[in-house]
Amino acid sequence: MSTPEHTDTDAARAAEDPDELRKAMIAELWEMGAIRSDRVAAVFDGVPRHLFAPEATPAQAYKARDAVHVKRDERGVPISTVSSPQLQAGMLEQADIRPGMRALEIGSGGVNAAMMAWLAGPGGQVTTVDIDSDVTERARRLLDAAGYERVNVILADAETGIADFAPYDRIIVTVGAWDIPQAWLDQLAPDGRLVVPLRVRGLTRSLELVREGDHLVSRSAEICGFVAMQGDGAHQEQLVPLRGTDAVMRFDDGWPCEQVPDLDGVLDTPRAQAWTGVRIGGAESFETLQLWLATVFPGFGKLRAEASLRPVLVDEGTVWFDSAAIEGDSVAYLTTRGVEPGIAEFGAHAFGPHADDLVTAFCEQIRAWDRDQRHGPGPTFGVWPPGTPDERLPDGVVVDKRHQRITMSWPSPTGQEHQEVTEKE
Repeated sequence: MSTPEHTDTDAARAAEDPDELRKAMIAELWEMGAIRSDRVAAVFDGVPRHLFAPEATPAQAYKARDAVHVKRDERGVPISTVSSPQLQAGMLEQADIRPGMRALEIGSGGVNAAMMAWLAGPGGQVTTVDIDSDVTERARRLLDAAGYERVNVILADAETGIADFAPYDRIIVTVGAWDIPQAWLDQLAPDGRLVVPLRVRGLTRSLELVREGDHLVSRSAEICGFVAMQGDGAHQEQLVPLRGTDAVMRFDDGWPCEQVPDLDGVLDTPRAQAWTGVRIGGAESFETLQLWLATVFPGFGKLRAEASLRPVLVDEGTVWFDSAAIEGDSVAYLTTRGVEPGIAEFGAHAFGPHADDLVTAFCEQIRAWDRDQRHGPGPTFGVWPPGTPDERLPDGVVVDKRHQRITMSWPSPTGQEHQEVTEKE
């Protein structure tokens, strides 16, 4: 008896089979470390993700690293998405939702609320809130169709939280937050947990926050990216031109000094550059280096430049990154160059009258990170009430937001070293 041959049509059908796609996605999430527990693996298997992403094909919906864009503004910028499975898995691991818990989701895509409800079980309660009626109507429709009628869907500005169903054992924020409104803390149970993608000095990390007395501290911090908060929680960054609008420095928390520097045209000055001897493999993360630079340089920000300026910023074979700092009349930014196949070396480039000094300082801090923090856990974030005296805060950087004081503090041996750097500045 002959064996039937598989046709291209059979392969195409298999490629769109939600069950097979789901299995492959879960395996990839395990491999990348986004899923770290059987419970989170089970919820990804139990909730049919493609039913919550009708804008995409099943193959697109089950891509582990990809978000599905749901709505864009008049400029084409996404303002509502179904977050990638990778991000959702990481945040669900941080949240550790248990049966019977009450949970609040801020930002409504539908599928994340369904997974939260699956984890909380029939004895739990999940509420999801969004400021956009199109988003909440979509979430309500998709949740009902998938059998999650018990999830509360609320249309409101989440800046004031949702007091009707508080207190919450878990609050998960699925939009980029610049600050943490007091209402979220007031509505969090005493032993509750807040998972929030918080933006500090332009860098966003998903923080797992728990209470310690009158403040919150992070148990984990994972790199992430989300659409920005709308409504009362929205925040506009400050721009410092380096060459008109073609190259600017972006300061998410505002310029730290009273006088904003006039650096327009600084990229027309001679470029300084230096290399550190610090190497990195292609698959290795250096996200704690960005946080370190944001800690030690008060003028840390994000460099944005048009592609046409690449020959100005770097030579062929060199890569520039948006982690940058202004000090006085000069600006420096992080770079790498290839030194071996799959291996790069960190360096810095700088422009301005004191470019040589700044590029040297930048490289010194890259070496300090490599020596003291590269293989460590990274900084601990703290969320402190406004008005908390400085002497109560841990050593490190302090960023005053509208509602809270945010701290980033590093483990030894850099606590004393960082204090010395801060005092010199």
